[in-house]
Amino acid sequence: MRRIAMSVAASTMTLSLAGCGVLNATDDGASASPTKGDDLTVGLLLPERANTRYDKFDYPIIKAKVAELTHKQGRVEYANADADADRQAGQMQKMIDGKVDVILVDAVDAHAIAGEVRKAKDAGIPVIAYDRLAEGPIDAYVSFDNELVGEVQGRTLLEALGPNANTSDKIVMMNGSPTDPNAKQFKQGALSELNGKVTIAASFDTKDWKPENAEANMTEAVNRIGKDNIAAVYSANDGMAGGVIRALKAAGVTHLPPVTGQDAELDAVQRIVTGEQYMSVYKSYPDEAEAAAEMAVTKVQGKDIQFDALTQDQVDSPTRKNIPSKLVQVSALTKDKIRDTVIADGIYKVSEICTAKFKAACTAIGLK
Repeated sequence: MRRIAMSVAASTMTLSLAGCGVLNATDDGASASPTKGDDLTVGLLLPERANTRYDKFDYPIIKAKVAELTHKQGRVEYANADADADRQAGQMQKMIDGKVDVILVDAVDAHAIAGEVRKAKDAGIPVIAYDRLAEGPIDAYVSFDNELVGEVQGRTLLEALGPNANTSDKIVMMNGSPTDPNAKQFKQGALSELNGKVTIAASFDTKDWKPENAEANMTEAVNRIGKDNIAAVYSANDGMAGGVIRALKAAGVTHLPPVTGQDAELDAVQRIVTGEQYMSVYKSYPDEAEAAAEMAVTKVQGKDIQFDALTQDQVDSPTRKNIPSKLVQVSALTKDKIRDTVIADGIYKVSEICTAKFKAACTAIGLK
């Protein structure tokens, strides 16, 4: 599901079809969708709010890009499922009934949403899986290279342990939700780096990615392994890293082991500044969100050459092979990378990170 085949055949086919006056032909669901102008509606379904990125970055970036691409005539209809798969199914059905032109869906449950994806396709509405690979007859997929995310986390965790890291070092793995296919890929990528080099003393699949569930899992791990016997914690994202750290502190751990994360949330960046969290994975939300908006607009407008240029990667889901995709690259965010990532890309200002509480820690690492 990870790597990627370049294809020019699709572009060649598109040129031939365009020359015959046929655009947007598909091999799944409705046979074609009419070409639209700038007056279009993009349905955007995001999965939850526990991770602040969706409301703070993804939605506003997609909304702005759709407006830019459509001369301010296009609109985004947005719904957030609050980690409820049934609610998301209802939200998607409402968009289908409302006849939106295209749907971007970041699935709460990648398997459960497949029926709604089929309904959208039957209604002639293209569906693009955003951030998480939904099952069903999706038209395209845009996300980050998820196995690479896990590899970066695992590799950086080993670097934190130093050159003497070995199988006597006990690691706790706090993986993401079992209903999110990304979580499986993060885990696979991390294990490709960690296996044979350290001991995985406990591993949890954390329901709904919720920090409170991660905190409970970590408490169980501490009780089972012993608070002084945990060399490091692999946490798949920043929200759960916060829960892990709270559990460690509650157990009386004064010298925190290295803890990973993902998403570069502001709280996590501040924890990295103080040393409570060792790293996060920075994923350029503008790159992913703008690509998704562009894919949605070009798909609806029948601009097949541009759409093919945007989707030169390919991935497989359990229900479909060779899905046209765009995989965005990622990088490790540690103390020394804050300025070159989230600040350089305008995600946060130094003043937002280095509030009064963190001023001294920021000065100590040269962030001012």
